[in-house]
Amino acid sequence: MKIKRVSILKVIFSLCIVFFIGIISLYFIDKSIGSRAVYVANAEVRIRVNEIINENILKEYSKGFDYNDIINIDKDNQGDIVMLRADTIKLNYLSINVAMKCQSEIKHLADIGIKIPLGYVFNNNVLSNVGPDINIRIRTIGDTKVSYSSIFESAGINQTRHKIYVQVVSNIRVVIPFNSSDIEVICEMPVSETIIVGKVPRTSVDLDLIH
Repeated sequence: MKIKRVSILKVIFSLCIVFFIGIISLYFIDKSIGSRAVYVANAEVRIRVNEIINENILKEYSKGFDYNDIINIDKDNQGDIVMLRADTIKLNYLSINVAMKCQSEIKHLADIGIKIPLGYVFNNNVLSNVGPDINIRIRTIGDTKVSYSSIFESAGINQTRHKIYVQVVSNIRVVIPFNSSDIEVICEMPVSETIIVGKVPRTSVDLDLIH
């Protein structure tokens, strides 16, 4: 009986040591590569989400955005520009389409997930494709937001260059084993650039719309 009891105690003691070593190992692994893994995962998600946003902006605005249809130039009797009026209905239509398509494709990316080799975390060309895959899961936080802005620049005598930009913002939660982080992906792209002949009033147009 004593021998059996001693054997059981030895087994329990050995298991405790193995468990303790395992916990310590996990702690040091998390400390040594955990932050690097989060950094790499965030960077990979940013790349994928940026690609989705850029593709949808190009696709939607290349076929549906025409400066002359969007911006109406009002002039007085002397031919001077008094106001630039934006067609907010068309701007809304385009921005809503972009937001919905981006949201849908990001959700699809969240459903399939992203995988990167563990060796990729070490930023070493030799190890970049080595090791088991790290599963990256993502979730959108809130809705994708689309906003517009415009810039006026001098383009010579009595000429003004008008640039219109669209900005898409998506908040993402990145989840990897034992860790997670929240990132904000911001993509801004010019969708129109035109030369206006005549002096443009400072408060001529307001495109600060968020959808």
